[in-house]
Amino acid sequence: MSSRALRRLKGKQRGQEALDLGDLTLGPEEQAEGEEEQLDTANVTPPPNSSRKAKKNKAQKNFSNIYELIGDIDNEAEKISPDEDAGKPDGKTTKKKDNREMKKTDEKEEETTTKSSSGDKVKKKKKKKKTKAASENGQDLAADDNIDLLLEKLEQSQGLSLQNEDCGGSDRRSVLHVEHRNLNPETELKRYFGARAVLGDQRPRHRNRQFHRSTWMTNPKDSWPRFSRPGISMSLLESKDGIQYFAFEHSREYQQVQFKFLDAVESMDPNNIVALLQLNPYHIDSLLQLSDVCRIQEDQEMARDLIERALYSFECAFHPLFSLTSGTCRLDYLRPENRAFYLALYKHMMFLEKRGCPRTALEYCRLILSLDPDSDPLCMLLLIDFLMLRSREYQSLLQLYQDWEEHKNLSQLPNFAFSTALCHFHLSQQEDMDLDESQKYRHKADQMLQNALIMFPGVLIPLLDLCSVQPDATVSSHAFFGPRSQIGQPPALAELTALYVGRTYNLWREAAVMLWLEECVKEVLRQVDASNPLVEDCQNKRKQRYQSAPRNIHRHVLLSEIKEATSNLPLEVTTQPVMGFDPLPPLDSVMSYTRPERQNVGASNESTLSLFFRSLLPNFNLQGGPRQEDDMEVARAGQELNQEVNRLMVAMRDMLANIRFQEPPREDNPYRDEEEWD
Repeated sequence: MSSRALRRLKGKQRGQEALDLGDLTLGPEEQAEGEEEQLDTANVTPPPNSSRKAKKNKAQKNFSNIYELIGDIDNEAEKISPDEDAGKPDGKTTKKKDNREMKKTDEKEEETTTKSSSGDKVKKKKKKKKTKAASENGQDLAADDNIDLLLEKLEQSQGLSLQNEDCGGSDRRSVLHVEHRNLNPETELKRYFGARAVLGDQRPRHRNRQFHRSTWMTNPKDSWPRFSRPGISMSLLESKDGIQYFAFEHSREYQQVQFKFLDAVESMDPNNIVALLQLNPYHIDSLLQLSDVCRIQEDQEMARDLIERALYSFECAFHPLFSLTSGTCRLDYLRPENRAFYLALYKHMMFLEKRGCPRTALEYCRLILSLDPDSDPLCMLLLIDFLMLRSREYQSLLQLYQDWEEHKNLSQLPNFAFSTALCHFHLSQQEDMDLDESQKYRHKADQMLQNALIMFPGVLIPLLDLCSVQPDATVSSHAFFGPRSQIGQPPALAELTALYVGRTYNLWREAAVMLWLEECVKEVLRQVDASNPLVEDCQNKRKQRYQSAPRNIHRHVLLSEIKEATSNLPLEVTTQPVMGFDPLPPLDSVMSYTRPERQNVGASNESTLSLFFRSLLPNFNLQGGPRQEDDMEVARAGQELNQEVNRLMVAMRDMLANIRFQEPPREDNPYRDEEEWD
């Protein structure tokens, strides 16, 4: 009997009803066995005993296969829905299909049968093991499934416990997380205008094309000079508590170029810096200083290009372990070699913000803050809220405020006190938000803005003035918001409020925001008139705090170039010279190398007259000290000439001190001649 007949008989003996033979069709391996069986019976005449044994073995094999198929069918029958069972064809049609398929398989060659029969036995053994495990140990399988679920729960609980243990570090990493794709302004411009509008029909010019290293922060241009390592490298100082501390280093050749740059700065001639850059096109401080000169001359494109070239030079010198996105790499601002990287990032960020890419500028702000979040040398906390509001990253701003309020006291800064309130207001105005949730955000926004106005009343009138809004008479004449509130502010608080108002007044010009501000101002005046104890408490806090601002806030105000804030800087900042490549350096700088003393050094406190005589006679020392030259006569002549020059300078000082300027004639003078020269 054939294997098919044995299967049918076995199914009937087990009391099974009409089986769906469409699911019991032979696979290619079993079909190959059937062909082997037919060929053996047709061509070979074995002894009767051996044929009986072979038939018994085949029958046993087929019986085991039947169990397998029945087990598979039963398992599949449980999975099939009754609708699918109703749509199946009858058993007669499946039998016809079976016969056709068997005829096709009988026509195959013997070679395919021999190849498939060798691997068939191994697969059958695996199937036997699986079916036995499924049939005999069904309860064990359920237990195994439960074990897998338990293991998953344990892994999740372990992950949560690890996050709770490192709560401080994980919070900072989430806040300071930087994405590489957001460092490229083209991604933001493509989101606004589309890829075709940004890229256009740009085709690479292979002629005279230079191959630059691919970087994350900048896209190298073919117009740049050929890059050669300028002598900057980065070293890993130490690793502590998962945080890595790096530092930039200057080679001997780069130090010599740095000394020449300082000489060029003291000459006060930008052409000397240009000449230095022609010989050293990737010198960092020269690129930063010349960028400021181009920006003052309103050449914004050239200024931005020089900053990008400086960032490219820095990125080519990165240490292999230094990461821009991890938030665990630190650079100490006390080292002069590291300060140029901070300043290059800051100036590049400001160019991006003015270019209309606030999201990319926010990513660079996070990067600068991650380099030293504890000391924050450029005071990025005074800027990050503005960039988050401009890029509409409201949830990120709230997360930063919640995570850093405990150890940074962000609520004591005017920018965060007002920006978080404005953030809640914008969230309440979103259309896809539930009514209850929007009301919660609106109530929170009202409460936070009222507290901010009570704590910092000197913000309101300057803010309304810059927004071109005339305040109500009850507001402007009230003692709480009147001129007395601005005059009585401590100097540090006046500097912070002027910085915030001058930077973010455009965010408050919307009509809906102004109506909301008006409602909160009326409520604050009602609380002030009702003698709310919170008003007196905030007044005492203002008197005790904000007496003097730290040096990093002064540095941030100088870099921001906001007129309202720079006018409030103290005299100890405005009277000292400020260099664009290193504004307000720390008082406790860590110097790795020093500049050698020059023999012919001009006066440290040179006036205009001294610079004039130095330009005429650059070879003489105006301090009057003896010159070390071989010829004694030349030395004496130089000393005498210096004395004469000093006498001339003293005489000119006396003359300028005795000059009295005559008042110009008044316009109401009837005897004044119209052709008279003023």
